[in-house]
Amino acid sequence: MATEDKRQQFEKIVAGLTADYPSLTRRSRHQWPRPVLAAFAVIAGLTWAALSVAMVVWGTAGVVLTCAVVAVAGTLVAIETRR
Repeated sequence: MATEDKRQQFEKIVAGLTADYPSLTRRSRHQWPRPVLAAFAVIAGLTWAALSVAMVVWGTAGVVLTCAVVAVAGTLVAIETRR
């Protein structure tokens, strides 16, 4: 019984907080299908491997290319998470 009372109190507090601060509510995020995620992971891994080889083979130009690709990818991830 005590556990159920605490759970009800907790739910009441959460409901009050989410009513006062709507930004606390959980937003449903777009979930990509598993095959798409798997394909993306494989492509990202191969890209990272190619960039690693480019850094060794091309030296400074490869490092600059890798930094540019990472900056673009980071920007895209930041934009996507802000939506």
